[in-house]
Amino acid sequence: MDRIRIKGGRQLKGEIVVSGSKNACLPLMVASLLTDQPLTLKNVPRLADITTMIRLLQQHGVEISATPGENGHSHGTTLTLKAGKIASTTAPYDIVRKMRASVLVLGALLAREGEARVSLPGGCAIGARPVDLHIAGLKAMGAEIDIDRGYIVAKAPEGLKGARYTFPKVSVGATENLIMAAALAKGTTVLDNAAREPEVTDLAECLSKMGVSISGIGTETLTIGGMERLTGTTHTVIPDRIETGTYAMAIAMTAGDVELVGGRLDLVEAAAQSLRAAGVVLKKTNRGIHVGRANGLHGVDVMTEPYPGFPTDLQAQMMALMTRAEGASMITETIFESRFMHVPELARMGANVTVHHESALVRGVPKLRGAEVMATDLRASVSLAIAGLAAEGETTLHRVYHLDRGYERLEEKLAACGAEIERLKG
Repeated sequence: MDRIRIKGGRQLKGEIVVSGSKNACLPLMVASLLTDQPLTLKNVPRLADITTMIRLLQQHGVEISATPGENGHSHGTTLTLKAGKIASTTAPYDIVRKMRASVLVLGALLAREGEARVSLPGGCAIGARPVDLHIAGLKAMGAEIDIDRGYIVAKAPEGLKGARYTFPKVSVGATENLIMAAALAKGTTVLDNAAREPEVTDLAECLSKMGVSISGIGTETLTIGGMERLTGTTHTVIPDRIETGTYAMAIAMTAGDVELVGGRLDLVEAAAQSLRAAGVVLKKTNRGIHVGRANGLHGVDVMTEPYPGFPTDLQAQMMALMTRAEGASMITETIFESRFMHVPELARMGANVTVHHESALVRGVPKLRGAEVMATDLRASVSLAIAGLAAEGETTLHRVYHLDRGYERLEEKLAACGAEIERLKG
């Protein structure tokens, strides 16, 4: 397995281009199943999860072509997806197990073909993330669903019907699945307590361009008028807000001075508020966001919440930053259980973190020390990289395949800003 080696103590200076959002792109790719016409997506990042979704959609019969973006990597890849005919309504275990977002094909296949057989999903090991909300919503729309030998088997021989469904708790994936199912359902669907994340909004806006009538975009109540068929369109994927926040924290960790080209402050407002309270300077520029430090780092308390609150996907990175802050910080995780698996690895580097149930008390330390550490999930892996950038000596990060699922060319982007970082093959 590849490893990443980091020699800490170098300030980050220069610019980093923010890639397109992985979490927005995956459901947008699935939306191609809803029409027999081409869907063209611009600003697509080159990531392992994108490759996995391409494989999944191709076995469903989607024809996919890719062309590099402008200036090489700077503006992402352009994907054109055409699902002229659905070749298979089964999403097999060997693909779905690699990525949780694969379950998003359930609603689209069921809406278009009247049936779907989708393996129960995999992905990062960060606690139970059941698909019961997806299933309950589709049942409300008239689907018959059973679980058979590890597969979700769904049928709607007469087609899905518009319905009103209230999510018992906010779920991004379930909201996206039901929006796509509702796009081809008969009648009107109303989704209450829907997720408001920018990635959900991006999907809704793309579907609107494909002919779906959607009102309430960006709010917790979405009203979707189902259509008999959808058209193709061209859509540019939003910048990755998690990558934006991650690099902002890495820059702050090294007392750096970097412009995040393509980053959007409006997508990371909750994280930006916490970072400013900690002594980080973030300013909107003509090209993105400038990140620097006003003075020392100060401990701040953070609680993860659904959007527009502080994102769970930035919790590990914030914890890494707080290990070097003056004073103490309380970080509380309310979205996923088992999302503190990076704590023992940070402790190997000298961090002082005490976990009690869903909260972690972080006491800032004068310095971190380089160590051999192991990634346990996508966001945990990058938190260790952030810690390594500021640690004395050398840090070696193992299991970086987690990192490759969500960060495009991380080593190249950091090295271009002065980090001493390299990938070791095998």
